[in-house]
Amino acid sequence: MPRREDVHYFGAGPAPLPTSVLEEAAKVLLNYNDSGIGITEISHRSPEANAILAHAQDALRQLLDIPNGDGPEGYQILFLQGGGSGEFSAVVYNLVSVWLAKRAKGIVDDETKLADEVAKLRLDYLVTGSWSLKASQEAARLIGKEHVNIVTDSRQHRDGKVGVIPSAETYKPSTTAADVALTYYCDNETVDGVEFQGTPDGENLVADMSSNFLSRRVDVRKHIAIFGGAQKNIGTTGITIAIISNKILPPHAAMADSVLMRKLGLSVGPVVLDYPTVAKNNSLYNTLPIFDVWIAGRVMQRLLDASEGQTPRIATQQAESDKKAKDLYAVLDGSDVYTVVPDKSVRSRMNLCFRIKGGDADAEKAFLKGAESRGLFGLKGHRSVGGIRASNYNAVSVAAVEKLIQYMKDFADGKA
Repeated sequence: MPRREDVHYFGAGPAPLPTSVLEEAAKVLLNYNDSGIGITEISHRSPEANAILAHAQDALRQLLDIPNGDGPEGYQILFLQGGGSGEFSAVVYNLVSVWLAKRAKGIVDDETKLADEVAKLRLDYLVTGSWSLKASQEAARLIGKEHVNIVTDSRQHRDGKVGVIPSAETYKPSTTAADVALTYYCDNETVDGVEFQGTPDGENLVADMSSNFLSRRVDVRKHIAIFGGAQKNIGTTGITIAIISNKILPPHAAMADSVLMRKLGLSVGPVVLDYPTVAKNNSLYNTLPIFDVWIAGRVMQRLLDASEGQTPRIATQQAESDKKAKDLYAVLDGSDVYTVVPDKSVRSRMNLCFRIKGGDADAEKAFLKGAESRGLFGLKGHRSVGGIRASNYNAVSVAAVEKLIQYMKDFADGKA
């Protein structure tokens, strides 16, 4: 049986966790804080669970410099379930409701005027890969494609394929900013190996950061909402983290009445995805998987411990992520055996997608087989695109990357 230290996993998710966190988790699963019961057995409303939740929230605020406070400039940190795909729906439900509440003021009893206002509703989407495309399709399913505006579609700029983020000069945002309930972008496209190099502009900006969360600094203040599933860089599958601006929460914003939403043909979301409800109950409206929150908190604490004296506190992890990705791309660019799929200007630091010998199936099978013989697993590309994908998440160690680099060099030189 192989030892844990002999195996290095580069899969896109669920992703590796730090061994020290897993070792600690094994203990608390049996006996949490010398209580005699395991962490998965404690009440999610207990003082212990509340302390776990508070610790995770505080650690995230420190790492990403998230504004605190109850004023309109503050942000709430919510823990939900449903993953990034659940948030595709949640942001639509919540931000359309906020948008309608503003537009309905003074005309709530005039159905003709209300219908005219709803006809103006727009949701702007930047489609740069598989996940942003799915998000835009979900918005169209929920409220109708006539309300969804595709600001940019990278497939139209690369012969029908993704792999580039078009220049902002080519974007086509909705004409009237007041009509835009949200502008969505996926910061890192896991399937396609594409990552934004900066924050795009947009009205009521929403970022899906499921696969690069906590890998670099984020300008939270430019966003109305940020969300990400935990299973890449933060923890175990089971929780989704959302950073929500107070500007779209009571008392700073109202939500449209559900009766009015239905009357106007707009979707009403489930209460477990309702941001005001979740925020009011400090993420404890329904049973929160507190063990998953504990894991996330321990992972974030490790990042804090490693970044003492840095501003922002995520800077240390960002430097490591950047260095690992730079070294991997240097090997890929240094041999004609490898071809990186996305354009160089938008290469992901998290998910490095490449082909071998132009996509030769036998060569790629040989590469994967040879990698596994050296304890390097999870390198097969997504089923929808094929090829090879090396996911460079936070818990993928420098030593693991160095071992992969050596194998890639040996394979290119015919020594593997």
